[in-house]
Amino acid sequence: MEIKLRDPKNVMKLSKLGSFHQSKLSFLRSFLREFKDWNYKKDLFNLDENGCGHVVYSFNKNNKVYSLICFGNKIDDHERSDRVIATKWDAAFTLYDGIPSKKDIERLALDVPKQEVGRLTYKELTLSRANKSIRIFNHVVEALSNGKQPDKEKLSKVGYLYRTTAVYGSGKFGLADRFRVKNRKEIFGPFRLEMMLVYLVRQFTFDQVNYIAKQRNPKKAVKLDRSICRSLGIGNSTGLGMAPFIVNHPTLLNNWVQARENALLTIRKIKNVNKTDFDLFKSTLLKFLTNITSWNTESEFQKKKINNLISDLKKIILHLDSKKNFKSNFLFNEIYLWSENNLGDECIELIVSVMMEPYDEIVDPLILQMSSDEEKYFDIPCNRTIENLRNILENNYSEILRIDFERKENNKNFWFISKNKEEPRLSDRFLESGSELEQPLAIARDINKLYEKISNQKNSMKISKFLSENNELRHIIRRAFIVEKFPYSEIQDNTIGDKLMPIDMLRLKLSFFGAVKFDPRSDKWLRITMFQGAPLPDELKSFDDQWIYNTIN
Repeated sequence: MEIKLRDPKNVMKLSKLGSFHQSKLSFLRSFLREFKDWNYKKDLFNLDENGCGHVVYSFNKNNKVYSLICFGNKIDDHERSDRVIATKWDAAFTLYDGIPSKKDIERLALDVPKQEVGRLTYKELTLSRANKSIRIFNHVVEALSNGKQPDKEKLSKVGYLYRTTAVYGSGKFGLADRFRVKNRKEIFGPFRLEMMLVYLVRQFTFDQVNYIAKQRNPKKAVKLDRSICRSLGIGNSTGLGMAPFIVNHPTLLNNWVQARENALLTIRKIKNVNKTDFDLFKSTLLKFLTNITSWNTESEFQKKKINNLISDLKKIILHLDSKKNFKSNFLFNEIYLWSENNLGDECIELIVSVMMEPYDEIVDPLILQMSSDEEKYFDIPCNRTIENLRNILENNYSEILRIDFERKENNKNFWFISKNKEEPRLSDRFLESGSELEQPLAIARDINKLYEKISNQKNSMKISKFLSENNELRHIIRRAFIVEKFPYSEIQDNTIGDKLMPIDMLRLKLSFFGAVKFDPRSDKWLRITMFQGAPLPDELKSFDDQWIYNTIN
């Protein structure tokens, strides 16, 4: 039997993409592996008794330095909000290119806490802000200041002390444009600078809570136990602002998903799986079964997903236990095919992720293929013909071409940019005004428009001629020629229909970031946790790469 790559028309369905889990390909895990040999330092610590002030951390190697500058701020409880429209936060951060001077810190102290209202320079690489999970933060301070460790059960229900609401980069608000850093070898992988910021912010939360406790009761206070620190991550609140990214960056999306699919294909083609690798795969599934019981959510949608995943995990573990001879040929292919026939997407995609755990030699080279120089693929091949274009549409968008956009339910929503925060939003075009401001994110509808438009054109007509008469379809023609080269670049679903679950788009991107503990607050935003279980910065020289499956204990 021939083992092939999975069909993009199935993989790129939103319900499938919304079932992806973190893996060894995920950015926060690959970031830690790549930076484990860098030297970590706490360069400056200047906080008052309430934790307000500034702190500087750095990673350095071979005369290259990245510094995180943290600003702790005093805000009232009523000013604390997860909303992107908030104007004050408990802490704000920027990742600085090099070693900041005293003047740099003074300058940034005026602008970084303002976030969007402030203005930064090309020396600042990323920007973020975060709020305390105030109930948990205060509980930890109270316990430590009285010489006790906090209640682990309370901590496990949240999993972090702080929650970020945005991490910006690539030229926003004056930050360094991508061209300034894209060729640096140490940050060649996707979102390396963002991952570095979030990881060092996590350390700030531990140092701040320890310091406040010490100031409150100098004689009795103790530090937060290191094992508890490891079990805590950084929370994040993510909304619709993230969703259009995967539509607007087709070659990048392809490279992420293609790496995952190539890893799966290579693993399924292993004829003789050794016992050590099989045992690691199985033990990781068991760890995850334990881990997922600590995922807390009030969302009925997510509770159902979790319960189904637990049920399916038990099925696959029983199936593996029943295999008396793990040495059968192409064992992982057999396991994958069994999963496809017996399990739901949530568990199938978890199994795909876990299959990578034993195989650094397969995964690591693929990580280097997950970035994209998108400008290379921006030009439209105007010398191609309408016949070429029609074939591309029929071969790559056959599912999408079946959608009837004359039906109201298939044309329900429209994407627009909010005036106040310049963030993407979604509205019902039949109930709300503003559809004339619609963003070009209805790819399925526009593919259908294009297909209908070329149906009566001559096969030999050049694309240049067609574009001169149909310039409004330029964006979708470009996408069609991109998908010809990049088969996993396109969502094979309707992003404006009444059945759209925007949270699937968020979940897809967050799984590649390495997020866990998905906690939807609606179908349009959710909370997640990052770096929970991760080694502390001074432990990076040697750590267990399976840290992400650990639970608080």
